[in-house]
Amino acid sequence: MGTPLFAISADSHVTEPGDCYVDRIDPRFRDRAPVAATDPRMGAVMEIDNGRNRIPYGMVAAAGRPPETVGPFEFTDWEQLHPGGWDPAARLAEQDRDGVAAEVIYPSVGMLLCNHPDADYKKACFDAYNLWMAEAFCAHAPDRLIGVGQTALRSVAEGVEDFRRIKELGLRGVMMPGHAAAESEIGDYDNPAWDPLWRAAAELGLPVAFHILTSGNDQIGGAQYRGPKMNSFLGIMRGCQDVIGTMVFGGVFDRVPDLKVVCVEADAGWMPHWMYRADHAVKYHHNWLGDRALARLPSEYVRDHIHLTFQDDAVAFRVADLMDHRRLMWASDHPHSDSTFPHSQDVLAEHTAHLGDEVRDAILWRNCADLYGLSLDGRQAQHAQQAQQAQQAQQAQQAAHGRGTDA
Repeated sequence: MGTPLFAISADSHVTEPGDCYVDRIDPRFRDRAPVAATDPRMGAVMEIDNGRNRIPYGMVAAAGRPPETVGPFEFTDWEQLHPGGWDPAARLAEQDRDGVAAEVIYPSVGMLLCNHPDADYKKACFDAYNLWMAEAFCAHAPDRLIGVGQTALRSVAEGVEDFRRIKELGLRGVMMPGHAAAESEIGDYDNPAWDPLWRAAAELGLPVAFHILTSGNDQIGGAQYRGPKMNSFLGIMRGCQDVIGTMVFGGVFDRVPDLKVVCVEADAGWMPHWMYRADHAVKYHHNWLGDRALARLPSEYVRDHIHLTFQDDAVAFRVADLMDHRRLMWASDHPHSDSTFPHSQDVLAEHTAHLGDEVRDAILWRNCADLYGLSLDGRQAQHAQQAQQAQQAQQAQQAAHGRGTDA
């Protein structure tokens, strides 16, 4: 590997520990709180709502393990997991090992909870999680562990209050449920009734994020997918695409022009074609499909408002010039099974070799730092010094090798 690249992961995860929820949840829901357990077949699991679901951590938090050892029934004990999933001190060591300066942190259990049918239960779990994330995890190193909160959205007013509380806790963004708990009463996210929520996000400086697998209709193995189960894996980004289309075609960004949306872990190489297709629909089919007049073309809203995170999507780096590269944000996804950990530096060196320094640095760290208002506190300068020292050492080694060959 050559000179290390300065990088910030725009999407990483915790693996919530056993005390995350049960110690902080509304007492009315304590007997249903997610708890740690050991399943005889799966090993380390989080049990949701008294066994309604079990999340196999050995499959979820499988970063760096051989693919043939990853599966829901591949027994994995707690001692085999990455401790940085819940221990912030261990997490910093894992960042250093992977060559990552900081991470924007999302939940793991909380992703599945987005699809739980009980809105009150979700609210209780998310409130507990936000407290744990802020006080027990991010507080250890707030400049390197950038937390994102959760909200159930039982109402617009409650959502606004959740946003304010998330901001007060020092968290930097909000992970939205793919469908709000109040959707059946209020309508989808393009309904102007949600505009006070979007305005609150913009005023508070909180990007709103939509993560794959949180929309209910984007689950692996879902009944809507045809053919072999592997085919469903290609559809897990569909939930994020639907939300983007809902907000773009629904005129949300005309009404709230300062809103920033993050499409998380759905890759990004597909976006230039999506932009073309959306523009095509408006130009040729607005007469019978366009129920809302837009001030601009869909692609323009994407360029200004939609940020996308991706891991090893080499196509995204190749087509960065077909969209606004300032909206692309690399991520490691540690410790999930799709993660580039512990080889992120090797992946980045390969995938960014064709890019100029400005575009490369924007995607690897600057866009993320700008979006979340991160203060690097001299870390970039320190990294540059370390990179220069590594480069000088490499040059000295090559020179010494050359002298040995000449002799």
